[in-house]
Amino acid sequence: METTEKENETPASPTVGFKDLLLSEAMMAALENAGYVEPTPVQAGLIPRALEGVDVLGQARTGTGKTAAFVIPILERVQPPRKGYGPQAIVLVPTRELAVQVREEVVKLAHGRKIHSVALYGGKPIRGQIEKLSRGAEVVIGTPGRVLDHIARGTLNLDNLSFVVLDEADRMLDIGFRPDIEKILRRCPRDRQTLLLSATVPPPVEKLARSYMRNPESLNFSTSDLSVETIEQFYCTVEGERKFDLLEHLIKRETPQQAIVFCRTKRGTDKIERRLTKRFKDVACIHGDLAQNVRDRVMSAFREGKVRILVATDVVGRGIDVSSISHIFNYDIPQFCDDYVHRVGRTGRMGRDGVAYTFVTPEEGNELTRIEMRIDRLLKRDDVPGFAAVSRTPTGPPPARTPMMGATEASDPAAEVAPEAPAPKKPMFGRDGRPPRRIRRAL
Repeated sequence: METTEKENETPASPTVGFKDLLLSEAMMAALENAGYVEPTPVQAGLIPRALEGVDVLGQARTGTGKTAAFVIPILERVQPPRKGYGPQAIVLVPTRELAVQVREEVVKLAHGRKIHSVALYGGKPIRGQIEKLSRGAEVVIGTPGRVLDHIARGTLNLDNLSFVVLDEADRMLDIGFRPDIEKILRRCPRDRQTLLLSATVPPPVEKLARSYMRNPESLNFSTSDLSVETIEQFYCTVEGERKFDLLEHLIKRETPQQAIVFCRTKRGTDKIERRLTKRFKDVACIHGDLAQNVRDRVMSAFREGKVRILVATDVVGRGIDVSSISHIFNYDIPQFCDDYVHRVGRTGRMGRDGVAYTFVTPEEGNELTRIEMRIDRLLKRDDVPGFAAVSRTPTGPPPARTPMMGATEASDPAAEVAPEAPAPKKPMFGRDGRPPRRIRRAL
């Protein structure tokens, strides 16, 4: 299979309107009802090719309108409901939250038409989903595991599918869904149309496209600069035991409209949420160990603005699409550079302004440098006037950082010459002349 490359072409003119896409009167009415005035570049570039039946491998970050970019073509080409016919389109997503979000978009854009949709994901009783499928659904949105469960039970028939969408494909592969995705794709009709959307296109995503798509056109809607221009990005050097105090200080100073605080672990998320609740109103947390009804309730409250500060892990980070998020706080620096891109992308949605702060301990200078090299941009240092980043007199140099390639040392505030550290104390030795054994505690 060959891939038609169009990455160097401008996907669409910014002056294109929805009326130029030759959409139906019903769709135009639904777009007006939803308040969509003009298409984003992703929508203007992807919709015409999808309407022509072309398989598309689209590279686009979240927050660019990509959900509507694949929902509109699906709804335009779905046939009127037929009893017992089964779904005509299926959208695979990595998280439960994203499944709910995509279904909400389908319902919004199907306004005025009898098109039924259902979201299939774990954490909810399967009986209710089976009942909805039995009543008929033209569009199914689901996580791979739960979709396979329905297929095995015989409650989901894919024989009449015309459209398959893989949304956030890179994330689905990252968290181990590749075998499940391939099992599902092998059950789908060969003459289907497939749309694959991904924020990044690493080799595993390309391999998936080569194996299960028909000569897809590759459309790149991401700029070469992975950092969104409308987002101000800062880092703060702080000792680990002072991170919460820094977070509290920044929230009071910045007074965010809505904010997400990203932590690495579920336990850490719970701990930070408990401490923040004692100091601020409208705080909640979300992570993979919470019951699905709790996660749904938290996300609903966050979208409605009833929760102002949400503490979250990366697992659910991609399912959060709220346009009023003004601030991101990376309480724990992400382990992977791409996770930083996705975290920061929660703010600055649809071209709005946003601010992101990343907390960096003295031992994490190299992690910060890797992120800067990945996004080809230096984060600004914020010393936070009036806040002491250390709890005691420093005994060593600030975080070690390698200047980003192409940047001078003078351009990096963290590259200043540090005062000479005092000589380390000599270790105490035991009777046999050997240093005592260090016992490392398990995390």
